[in-house]
Amino acid sequence: MISFYPGPSRTHDEIPRYVKDAHAAGLMSINHRSDEFMSICKKTVGLLKQKLRIPKNYTVLFTSSATECWEIIAQSIGHKTFHLYNGAFGQKWFEYTQKLKPEAASFPFDLNEPLNPKKLILSETEGLFCITQNETSNGTQVDASILKELKKNNPGYLIAVDATSSMAGIRLDFELADIWFASVQKCFGLPAGLGILICSPQAVDKARLTGDKNHYNSLPFMLDMMSKWQTSYTPNVLGIYLLMRVLEDSAPINETHALLEKRYQQWTTFLNARKSVSHLVTNQTVHSYTVLPVFGETETVTRIKKLARKNGLLLGEGYGDFKPQTFRIANFPAIKEKEIKLLKAFLEPF
Repeated sequence: MISFYPGPSRTHDEIPRYVKDAHAAGLMSINHRSDEFMSICKKTVGLLKQKLRIPKNYTVLFTSSATECWEIIAQSIGHKTFHLYNGAFGQKWFEYTQKLKPEAASFPFDLNEPLNPKKLILSETEGLFCITQNETSNGTQVDASILKELKKNNPGYLIAVDATSSMAGIRLDFELADIWFASVQKCFGLPAGLGILICSPQAVDKARLTGDKNHYNSLPFMLDMMSKWQTSYTPNVLGIYLLMRVLEDSAPINETHALLEKRYQQWTTFLNARKSVSHLVTNQTVHSYTVLPVFGETETVTRIKKLARKNGLLLGEGYGDFKPQTFRIANFPAIKEKEIKLLKAFLEPF
């Protein structure tokens, strides 16, 4: 079965070999306070900064998932949060934060509407904007220029970005925000079970000022441990090792971005030529490069998904309000050109 599911998605072909190497080296049983683990942790963080162009003065932390990052941010960053979203995952982030911080505010915007920073000049002198850069549920993304203007218009604010479906797939300008996070089961091409949390010096300062020490993964404690290349808990050592191995063999992010953008353009041309299905989002300027939502009549979409599975092709289910009338196609680095050709040949009659 070839998976085009937008997470967990297709893993890199080399993962079984990396796992065998880890087992042979005894890495699955090493102590997370050992020199062996600290060496792997340090090297992995260095590779993340090198390959993804993360600023040297930003701090990289490991979590269990991107969802856990929602909780860490809500607990350990002392600002009132303002959630900007146009889809299900951005809304879930807001709703989860609201359970911990009832004063959290939401600013939903339309599916086909670019986020407008001019409408977001707030009276509060400080706060935290929470933005889903790539909305997996509907295949939209927020452009870097919007983050830049949002920060310019609200200089006292920090910005937190959920980049779960774009990190390691497209080029991100990390200096435009203070907190970035993702899980590895999408563009990183790894099995689920590991999250990455990236903090600017300003976010680190705010976490230390807030001084949250009451939770399992309080950010100040995580920062203290990472200064020794350790984690505050027993981590997914195998996941971190696999991330290290994948990064060693990965191209720089500029090359990966160019490849995925080219594939996205080819997919757009292909979908525009179809008669019974089309891209869900009509405004092409907000299209995600990494998740393509395909829209059609419910009966047609149901038939396509069933036939695809019979042909060894796993398509992503629609999500939220669009579930019955859409399926989603991942455009992630681990997917092969020959696999994309197979899917296009299958969808050709539609």
